[in-house]
Amino acid sequence: MENFIKAILMAGVLLVGLGSYGMAQMKDAKGSQDPSLFTRMPDFKIYEYRDSPFDEFKFRVTRSGKETSETPEGHLTYWKYVFDKQTGAAPPSKLQILRNYQAAAATLGGETVFENPNVITLKIKKDQTIIWAEVASVQLGTEYSLRILEQQAMIQDVVANAEALKAGLANIGHVELQGIFFDTGKADIKPESAAALKEVAKMLQQSPELKVWVVGHTDYVGTTESNLKLSSARAASVAKYLTTSLGIDSKRLGFFGAGPYAPIASNSSEEGRARNRRVELVVQP
Repeated sequence: MENFIKAILMAGVLLVGLGSYGMAQMKDAKGSQDPSLFTRMPDFKIYEYRDSPFDEFKFRVTRSGKETSETPEGHLTYWKYVFDKQTGAAPPSKLQILRNYQAAAATLGGETVFENPNVITLKIKKDQTIIWAEVASVQLGTEYSLRILEQQAMIQDVVANAEALKAGLANIGHVELQGIFFDTGKADIKPESAAALKEVAKMLQQSPELKVWVVGHTDYVGTTESNLKLSSARAASVAKYLTTSLGIDSKRLGFFGAGPYAPIASNSSEEGRARNRRVELVVQP
């Protein structure tokens, strides 16, 4: 991260007029700190600060010339900066604030994905992580807000237990398996999936007459053929794990890849696509 800050320093953005930055006069909100990605505008203090390890935010984006939105999930931090009049300096214009952050994001290889006279949305890809930022400024440039979200998948702390899986299958004939994880575009089961798979095995052991299909689902990113292949491979990986690692009779398991053909949410947003990437159990007749 130091290299990114150095890049901003070298570019001269967000630090113009730093000599008037009265650090002794600044009284930031208790427990607050600037983001590692950007410096603050000169002569501003942190008036409000909130940090949420996992949350969501609806960012405005422009797609095909029209305003829409995306609601990514991840580590969300909020800052409200207020101009410190005690420095005696003149506050920047609203446009100056927005342009500084745009230039800083561009230095990091980011792009502006939405802009109006009051708000900009920035998107930066760094170390295989997508970072979203929203900067909103008031007319006189005396205060502005900054939200930064480091997009990430939620750590699944809760997985369905054997009783809940059994009830779901009995009631509607299929159930989604929470807590099954794969790397993007791959079918290898990640180690953190073990707890959920043990509950599946427990449920099957408690119901020896039950046979199920393991069904894989994907979003619609990529070709239909590749998604069908990936979903089938993931379903096969789950079935294989249950038989080879947890002792379930292979005759009780089948697998199928439905690809993008049975979505449960809109594929127009990352949130919806994440919900569509799933593994389900379906009761065999």
